[in-house]
Amino acid sequence: MSGVCRDALADGAPNPAGSFLRRARDGKITLVTADKHLRIDLRSERDRVVLALHGELDLVGAPLLQGEIESAAVEGAPLIVLDLEDLQFIDSSGLRVILSAHERARERGQAFALTRGSQQVQRLLSIAGVSGHLHIIASPDELIAPGQKG
Repeated sequence: MSGVCRDALADGAPNPAGSFLRRARDGKITLVTADKHLRIDLRSERDRVVLALHGELDLVGAPLLQGEIESAAVEGAPLIVLDLEDLQFIDSSGLRVILSAHERARERGQAFALTRGSQQVQRLLSIAGVSGHLHIIASPDELIAPGQKG
């Protein structure tokens, strides 16, 4: 959603990445790709922003996640958590976005963490040799020690 103010999009209106913005009554923002194979639920809290990924993060869904990572809500948070619990599949395009998000968070002085994904997601992170470089937490609400940047 690069270059587009999320608040300027009407509920249900398509954005440039081909997704639809829906605002729930509880304040959560849900983005759904046009073909519904990746959904991102964004939850902002005082000390973190949690992006819960559901479905498949691949060549089609990677731009959607990249747009969310570049949003003002994410850029202003002290901690970014990517909740991969409901992510069923990831390919190299998705991995690139996660690694890019980690690097951007580090440049901005933000902490960055992931929750565990499916067996396929964990296997890709392990084979790529990046699981040891990313801070993995058990729950998106787990406390992170002050100064731990992930």
